[in-house]
Amino acid sequence: MSQPAPVGVDYPGKSLGIVGLVLSFFFTFIGSLVSFIAWRQSRAAGYRNTPALVGVMIGVVALAFWVVLIAVFTPLFAATTM
Repeated sequence: MSQPAPVGVDYPGKSLGIVGLVLSFFFTFIGSLVSFIAWRQSRAAGYRNTPALVGVMIGVVALAFWVVLIAVFTPLFAATTM
């Protein structure tokens, strides 16, 4: 149920969604959080915010990657230093 924004007017959360998308590449948790807030604002107003949704997805996938990476390499590092 998406409606186009009037000419010259941005929908709520558009700029915040773009900022969240960019942040999710460099700071995964903060970027996904900002993107999620922008996505919720846009959804509450009845608009689709694709950059915010992509920012949430990238942030969650990157965060999961870092968690797995730390979980694998921490024991390996600890085993080699003893």
